[in-house]
Amino acid sequence: MAEPGLTDRLVAENFAAAGDDLLVGGIPARALAERFGTPLFAYDAALIRRAYAALASALEGFAGIHYSIKANPNPAVVRVLHEAGAGIEIASLGEFRAAIAAGVPPAEMLFAGPGKRRSELEAVIAGGIGEIHLESVEEAAHVEAIGAALGRRVPVAIRVNPVAEAQGGAMRMGGKAAPFGFDEEDLDAIVDRLDAMPHLDLSGVHLFAGTQILDAAVLLGQWRHALGIASRLAARLGRPLRTIDLGGGLGIPYFTGDATLDLAAVKAGVPDLAALKAADPLIRDAHVLVEPGRYLVGEAGLYLAAVLAAKVSRGQRFLVVDGGMHHHLAASGNLGQVIKRDYPVVPASRMAQAAEGPASVVGPLCTPLDTLARKVAMPALAEGDLVAVLQSGAYGPTASPAGFLSHPAAVEVLIDGGEARRIGGPAETAA
Repeated sequence: MAEPGLTDRLVAENFAAAGDDLLVGGIPARALAERFGTPLFAYDAALIRRAYAALASALEGFAGIHYSIKANPNPAVVRVLHEAGAGIEIASLGEFRAAIAAGVPPAEMLFAGPGKRRSELEAVIAGGIGEIHLESVEEAAHVEAIGAALGRRVPVAIRVNPVAEAQGGAMRMGGKAAPFGFDEEDLDAIVDRLDAMPHLDLSGVHLFAGTQILDAAVLLGQWRHALGIASRLAARLGRPLRTIDLGGGLGIPYFTGDATLDLAAVKAGVPDLAALKAADPLIRDAHVLVEPGRYLVGEAGLYLAAVLAAKVSRGQRFLVVDGGMHHHLAASGNLGQVIKRDYPVVPASRMAQAAEGPASVVGPLCTPLDTLARKVAMPALAEGDLVAVLQSGAYGPTASPAGFLSHPAAVEVLIDGGEARRIGGPAETAA
C-alpha cells in the first residue's frame, strides 16, 4: 500500500480536495467523469510546467532538457513541454511523428534506441533530425549509406554502455551485458571504426545507466562518470564534442519509503560538474543535456475509473472498476515490478469520508493480474463512485496492452488554465 503520508502529500501538493471532490487543475474529478466518461487519464499542464521549471533551475548553466517522449507521447503533452523549452528524445518513427504533430522541429530531436529500422533512419534523416544515437555497427552502416545517398553528413553520437552500474535505480540499463549502446571497454576501437565513415558527423556521446533514480548522489555520480567518458571520446577523436547526453533516469515517488529526488542537492552538485567539464578544452563548449520522461509528467497525471460493483468475497472487500491493466499496466504491477506494490489511490468522489477498512481495487478483465490496488484503506463506495490512481502521467495508455479483451481505450484529457479538453481516446486523435 502506498504510504498514507505520501498520498496525502501528493493530493495537497499536486491536486486538492473540496468536500468529497478531488480537484484536478481546479476541476472536480466528478465533473471530468460526467463530461468525458471513464476511464480517463487527466493531465494538469501547470504541473508539467512546474516540474520542467524546477529541473531547469537546478541544471541552469550546466545542462538543457530533452523530454523523453516515451513516457507520454500524446502530442498535446509534448507541446506543453516543447513550449516550456524542452527538446525531444524519440525512440521510433511513431514518436518522431508525434513530436512533429506537436510542432517540434526535427532539428530539436534526438533519436535513440537499440533497434532502429532502415526505413525509420531514412525518414528521420531526410526530415532533418538533430542527432542519431548509434547503438550498433550495423546501425552505423545504415546511417552512413543513407548519408551518402543524400549527399550529407549525419550528426551522430555514440551511446556507451558504461562499466559502472548505476545504483539505486528501478531498472539498470548499463554496467552489465546489455543490448544498449557500445561497451565502454570497446570504445576506442568503435570510435576509430565509426569515425572512418565519411558521412557520419561523430561528435557526441550518450549514456543511460538506469531508471527511477531517487538519490541525488547516485545521479551526480553517474553524470560525473559520463563526463569522464566524454573526455575520453573527445581525446580519441582529437576534436571537440558537440553534445553530451547524460541520459534520464530521474525518478518520482510511487511507494512506501520512496524518497523524493532532492533537486536542491542536484543543484548543489552542478558547479563541480561544470568545473570538471570546463577543465577539458575538448568538451568545454559541448551542449550537455538530460532526457527525463516520468520526472516531467508522472506527477501531473491521474487515472480515473468508476466503480461498477462493490462486493465482499469471503470477508474481503473488492471494488470492481471500469479501468484496469489494459490502460495502466504499470499501476497493476505488471510493468517492471517483481512484487506488486500499490500506486497511491484515492476515493475521488468521497474524499471527505472516513475509511471503513481495506478494499482491493480491481479492473474488469478476466484475470487476477488486473488489480490496481490491494487492500487499501477506502470509505464505503458504491456503483458510480470514482477511484483515482495518482502518479499516472507517465507510462500509461501507450505502455499498456490496450487490445486485451477488446475494451475501449481510455479517454485522455488535458487541463490547462482551468479548462479541460479531450486530447485522446476512442476514435479520437490527440491535438
